[in-house]
Amino acid sequence: MRVRAAAVNFPDVLLIGDEYQISVPLPFVPGSEFAGEIVELGDNADQFAVGDRVSGTVLCGAFAEEVAVPAAGLARIPDSVDDRTAAAFGVAHRTAYHTLRSMARIQRGDELILLGAGGGVGLAAVQLGVALGASVTAVASTDEKLAAAARYGARHVVNHRTANLRDALRAALPDGAHAVVDPVGGELSEPALRSLRRGGRFVTVGFASGVIPRIPLNLVLMKGVQVLGFQFHDVPPDEFARNESELREHLVSGRVRPHIGAVYPLEQTVEALRHIADGRAVGKVVIDLA
Repeated sequence: MRVRAAAVNFPDVLLIGDEYQISVPLPFVPGSEFAGEIVELGDNADQFAVGDRVSGTVLCGAFAEEVAVPAAGLARIPDSVDDRTAAAFGVAHRTAYHTLRSMARIQRGDELILLGAGGGVGLAAVQLGVALGASVTAVASTDEKLAAAARYGARHVVNHRTANLRDALRAALPDGAHAVVDPVGGELSEPALRSLRRGGRFVTVGFASGVIPRIPLNLVLMKGVQVLGFQFHDVPPDEFARNESELREHLVSGRVRPHIGAVYPLEQTVEALRHIADGRAVGKVVIDLA
């Protein structure tokens, strides 16, 4: 494939630092999410043709002018979607949508707390939570990130750097939330868990803070809540197909688009990775190779 755009994700930073769940022998080219066009086909790739615009994911290798990938990991890009959007959409929006639909089981009218609401997965979850009919409370570390969340429909916003998170969530949601989605971990997890109503659902998606929280199990017992972890392979096949179809319709219709907060050329890939590692990203960071 000729890569036209690649998106930077937090796992790329972890993989480079050998802090990810999987290690890759050195040397390697980082980059896991891309969009571009097919320039050559191997065996058993008859479903595609040279020149097709496609997007996909790999463990590494996307921060390059060309990348070789299995055909099974590719999807055609709709004509209405540009390369930057296609590159930025897959990981964050798929993670967010499968989490909301199959793990948090969001229904219209639910109160939903989203931690890390200014990042790629967080802003995607704001958009998609609103699209599913939830009332979203967005939690993030800067007013800039919260402003973006509000533009995408968050009803309440909380800056956890300037407010006591537990008090702010109690004030915003006196009856508690139906669900929490947490891609951050660290010190934010427990106050968010305490903000669930009885029978609520807490879904952990990752640990962008770098700290795996310790959850007091007495809270789980007394509140009767569920604590769940999300991974793609945990979604039942029929639900997975349904979610993917619904999500693609959201993209094609234009109801949902990734928020691209920063764009870098390929020669500034290190700076793009630092942008993510330093927690400065609002939405997605994209490397443009067009």
